[in-house]
Amino acid sequence: MNRRALLGGLFAAASVPALAACSSGITSLQGEGTVGAGPGSSKDGITIGTANFTENQVLGYLYAAVLEAAGVKTTVRPNLGTREILIPALKGGDIDLLPEYQGALLHYVAPKSKATEEGEMQNALTVALPAGLQVLPYGMAEDSDAFVVTRETAKKYGLTSLADLTKQNGKLVIGAAAEVKTREVGVVGLKDVYGVEFKEFKSLDSSGPLVKGALKKGDVDVANLFTTDTDIQANDWVVLTDPKNLIPGQHVVPLIADRKADAPVRKALAELGNVLTTKDLTELNRQVDKDKKDPEDVANAYAKRHGLTK
Repeated sequence: MNRRALLGGLFAAASVPALAACSSGITSLQGEGTVGAGPGSSKDGITIGTANFTENQVLGYLYAAVLEAAGVKTTVRPNLGTREILIPALKGGDIDLLPEYQGALLHYVAPKSKATEEGEMQNALTVALPAGLQVLPYGMAEDSDAFVVTRETAKKYGLTSLADLTKQNGKLVIGAAAEVKTREVGVVGLKDVYGVEFKEFKSLDSSGPLVKGALKKGDVDVANLFTTDTDIQANDWVVLTDPKNLIPGQHVVPLIADRKADAPVRKALAELGNVLTTKDLTELNRQVDKDKKDPEDVANAYAKRHGLTK
């Protein structure tokens, strides 16, 4: 995969609050109206939401660990679902904070954005996010989407890059989470950018046991996984390169409601972002997925080991 170098000014780009953009159509999980932004304060605590895959849950508990250490009371609501659920929940006040990924979030709020470099994406997010939401400084850890085939499939069809998939247009089956069918970093972008067409799309899960099991069995030819998934190396799967840069940089970035974004929260999350690396995140995923450890226990142990908590 095309990986982008981490900029020296890593934490400077996100220090300004998000500017107002379109905020229509955003509702809470309970169907209530939006919550207007006011002076940020975490004194009444913060509710952290996470997406429905291992890594995002680990990140949510890492956020909780460092915030608790900073004196901020937290509640974690794990496994809530996809971005299509989480962003309205954040805007509506059901949650206050969630771990996000720069490129994927930008594609969600500004599908036509051409920004691909980390600083550019951070600035673009600042402008494009709905009123009342902002991104905090992004961290070192990165987890990008990857389109993966087995070693056997790669040899059979001569696949090394996403462009090579056009050789088998209309013949291959892709497996991924349901939302990948309509996302730019997914079936839509693969067709628009590379001209790739699939025989079938199978709705499975996000880099989870369903899609990986289907790839192993040959039920799908191409799987959408995450680059921090240790099963890629363990199974000798081939990550197809991305010469046209369809997949943007995906540094982990906290997305928070203005109403909770005070100094203690900013400082605690920035400290975590400056410690957590991609290698660390991959190992934490392995402990949960392979060693079957609890995501909260894994996160708490990491935070303590790296001096982020006592």
